[in-house]
Amino acid sequence: MEHDHITLAHGNGGRFMRELIDGLFVRHLGNPCLDTDRDAALLPPLEGPPVMTTDGFTVHPLEFPGGDIGSLAVHGTLNDLAVAGAEPRWLSLNAFIEEGLEIALLDRLVASLAKAAREAGVAVVTGDTKVVPRGQGAGLYLATTGIGVKDPQLDPGMGRIRAGDRILVSGPVGDHGTAVMLAREDFGLRGDLRSDAACVLPLTRALRGLPGVRFLRDPTRGGLAAVLHEVARATGLGVAIQQAAVPVRESVEAVCEILGYDPWHLACEGRVVAVVAPAEAEMALAAWQALPQGREAALIGELRDGGGVVLHTPLGGQRILEELEDDPLPRIC
Repeated sequence: MEHDHITLAHGNGGRFMRELIDGLFVRHLGNPCLDTDRDAALLPPLEGPPVMTTDGFTVHPLEFPGGDIGSLAVHGTLNDLAVAGAEPRWLSLNAFIEEGLEIALLDRLVASLAKAAREAGVAVVTGDTKVVPRGQGAGLYLATTGIGVKDPQLDPGMGRIRAGDRILVSGPVGDHGTAVMLAREDFGLRGDLRSDAACVLPLTRALRGLPGVRFLRDPTRGGLAAVLHEVARATGLGVAIQQAAVPVRESVEAVCEILGYDPWHLACEGRVVAVVAPAEAEMALAAWQALPQGREAALIGELRDGGGVVLHTPLGGQRILEELEDDPLPRIC
């Protein structure tokens, strides 16, 4: 390419834009369904009911320990399909690039995105590129849409939850939010904590064939607390959590203590919260703990008659876990 950085000419529909698309995006993302001569992708028929989701990614910095905005865009979209009980097939990608972004950085991010898609067995089949003037973006924003097929052996839904059901989480919470905060170096803190950003398909696939799997969700914005409040609000049931059972890394607790944050409210990007019938909760937990991604999975609580989200402390006390109302946390996705 003739430039080291993105210019407005890369978004004007002319030669530079064609070279950017063909020389960078298609080079990394090329597949039989990606046809740059069309403005749409012609897809083969699905073997079951289609499931569709859409998402946007504005993380800063663009690269952080354990991931980057490219892999995060793939994982985040696929995870939404996975917890809906779907097997992902295809992705679309919209890139909003700020004038002045280093092309070498963009190349790394698209390469990471392509690698994450290949590893998950999905293809980016269509997309669009826009360039915005300097100062009107944070380097790169990505918007994605994912299409998958419903898994007949996995049917999670909020309406299936009952009193007595157990609550599981697939691993430590707050890793992603803390890792991104440390990468920004806004607080004078540094550490070696890595984001948990990953595709959760192995976790959801491990629960196939368990009819007692009532509900699945990935705890992204708002973290574990947001999911628990969503369940309590939608079902009218009380959520009782054993605080000591929830896995949180010591480094996450230390950062949160210094900055006054609560790890329960920090985003995860590679975890799953599951609500499972009592008779199958231990089987679900064992299925997760047998996976490298789920070794630290834990059974953390249950649904009871009543309302709200209550933490039972190790000392025998209780405290109400409040839902976020304002926005005291740094944006991290």
